Amino acid sequence: MKLTLFKGDHKPAFGALDILKYIGPGLLVTVGFIDPGNWASNIAAGAEFGYTLLWVVTLSTIMLIILQHNAAHLGIATGLCLSEAAAKHLPRYASISSLSTAMLASVSTSLAEILGSAIALNMLFGIPIKLGALLATILIVVLLFTNSYRRIERWIIGFVSLIGISFIYELTLVHIEWGEAAAAWVTPTLPESSILLVMSVLGAVVMPHNLFLHSEVIQSRQWNLQEESVIKKQLRYEFLDTFLSMGIGWAINSAMIILAATTFFNVGTPITELEQAQSMLQPLLGNNASVIFAIALLLAGIASSVTSGMAGGSIFSGMFNEPYDIKDTHSKAGVLLSLIGGLLIIFFISSPFQGLIVSQMVLSIQLPITVFMQVYLTSSKKVMGKHANRQFTKIILLLIACLVTYLNIRLFISIW
Repeated sequence: MKLTLFKGDHKPAFGALDILKYIGPGLLVTVGFIDPGNWASNIAAGAEFGYTLLWVVTLSTIMLIILQHNAAHLGIATGLCLSEAAAKHLPRYASISSLSTAMLASVSTSLAEILGSAIALNMLFGIPIKLGALLATILIVVLLFTNSYRRIERWIIGFVSLIGISFIYELTLVHIEWGEAAAAWVTPTLPESSILLVMSVLGAVVMPHNLFLHSEVIQSRQWNLQEESVIKKQLRYEFLDTFLSMGIGWAINSAMIILAATTFFNVGTPITELEQAQSMLQPLLGNNASVIFAIALLLAGIASSVTSGMAGGSIFSGMFNEPYDIKDTHSKAGVLLSLIGGLLIIFFISSPFQGLIVSQMVLSIQLPITVFMQVYLTSSKKVMGKHANRQFTKIILLLIACLVTYLNIRLFISIW
């Protein structure tokens, strides 16, 4: 059973209201762009360098739009997710090895997302990290196993909306130099000792599981793909969804840096952990600000854990040439492997900070495999037909892939 809900012989109207109905798949990917790992990098960047590194959010968002649109392009043009396409079109040894590492990356991602939820529960209620991780995992599994895709999509849209509102509230409490911020968004600068944070912010944006996820969930909006005109309209509307959703991610990530710049940077306080940031907000901006910060982190952790689990299900089912379907055994197994695997690792690490380091190391190693595999598949006429990447598009994708690979290798070396 395919994930798609509207696929059929009818033609979509593609009117103005249909654009609004189409919004959704991109927002599921956006939560990976505002996950707890991004929170840590962005807050550290703002606390140490003020507005200066806002340009990194702009660059990373542009890179993300191009790569995520390309992944969605694959799903629309072929009716296959990235995992299915790899299993179908790559040699068996290549697909199994690549998808196995992608599954490990999904486990690593779930580790970080569940950990973020646990940290938020600790901030709000004093719940120990490991118990909070267990409670968060149970909630996430229940959400995935008892809700349809469309209902999960609505949950995620609600979560992203609340996170955005939370940061709007936080920003009303501080004085922002908007002129300075506007210049920093478009002016690349590298202050002394900033390269590690630049690599962290850029490298944490493009995540392997999101590429698999987007190529799958985009198919919830497919209609009769036998008609070329429908495919072209789908591609156009998908780009609007991706552009809008990534734009929301850009705004939220920028808000994190701005909040840290206007509070911690101004008082000369470097921030290395999320708990430290939350505790510092209370004396600076009041109790409400610190509570809302923790609630927004909890929403981000739960939402990104849900999408990480979905990605795990998509990757694992794709190994068996099957689409993601939460009622299917392989999809369920993939979801549980991702989430339970991440939870178990949390129980065997000595500190949350160490857990985030482990997760980032695994992602740094695996990401180049997924990105180059995607570019190969979307550039192949055998896979994509007339929708294969044009030469210019292929060059841009390869340049981004090389940059992302370089940044992640540098980040891995620095962590190691």
